[in-house]
Amino acid sequence: MTNNSEELHPQNVTNNIQSLEGLQILVVDDNPDSLFLTTCILESYGVQVLTATSALEALEAIEQSKFDLLIFDIAMPDMDGYSLIRKVRKNLLTENTNVPAIALTALSLEESSNMALISGFQGYVNKPIDPNVLIIEILKILGSSASQNGNS
Repeated sequence: MTNNSEELHPQNVTNNIQSLEGLQILVVDDNPDSLFLTTCILESYGVQVLTATSALEALEAIEQSKFDLLIFDIAMPDMDGYSLIRKVRKNLLTENTNVPAIALTALSLEESSNMALISGFQGYVNKPIDPNVLIIEILKILGSSASQNGNS
């Protein structure tokens, strides 16, 4: 029997790992431990990470900088990740309107995953974060994003 998950194994995506080096990613999470873990994972792959602990901080960062990817926690006070991504997608004054985005959440319900995709996320990763799952999701999203935006 062949194991289909082998093709997603990080050892088999090693050639794509270099594509992460130098990427600008915004990570938004109100939980300091989760924010630290996600940042450490990304930085270990050469990613340049900017962090925010609230949706308001995230919106300010998005107005000021251009990102290759956005990673938002869903359950945050004041404004949740669903509302935040909808706001980003509607803001035509920023270059980040169409930037790919991943939702992070401890909620593992299928409904949460569907809600993330409907709200404007391209990917979904459950907490606690498995570093391999996060990196594979990033590679998958950036690969499909690059093929959709062929000449940008």
